[in-house]
Amino acid sequence: MDYRRMNDTCYIRIDKGEEIISEILNVCRRENIQSAVYTGIGGCSHAEIQTFIPDKGEFETEEIDGMLELISITGNIVMDEGKLFHHTHAAFSYKDGEEHKMAAGHMKAITVLYTAEIELRPVTGGVIRRKHDPETGTGFWSFE
Repeated sequence: MDYRRMNDTCYIRIDKGEEIISEILNVCRRENIQSAVYTGIGGCSHAEIQTFIPDKGEFETEEIDGMLELISITGNIVMDEGKLFHHTHAAFSYKDGEEHKMAAGHMKAITVLYTAEIELRPVTGGVIRRKHDPETGTGFWSFE
């Protein structure tokens, strides 16, 4: 992974075999970024896609492997009790035999096949925190 901070934006190149979300969090730690939003594209080899099941209050995970074209990744980073949390969604296209398919959803982990290019934009003028919602068991933005 390599990155550059230009003005208020970090441009991150994530390399083969590296995990995208953990590298974004690493940049946030290095740059002391407590809340941010990010977008990107790339070529990946593995993705763990999660779907939240409200009745169970938990995520179900599906894994996909192969040449996964990362069409779009978007997400945010927030702080809660001194710890960074991510909320990431992504969409992939891939071939299954002769068919072109797509997969998308909430991301647990994504491994890079050849590169991923991420634009990370820190929040300026304040910090967005995470507020736990006991009804759903998930966290939401808090502006307090």
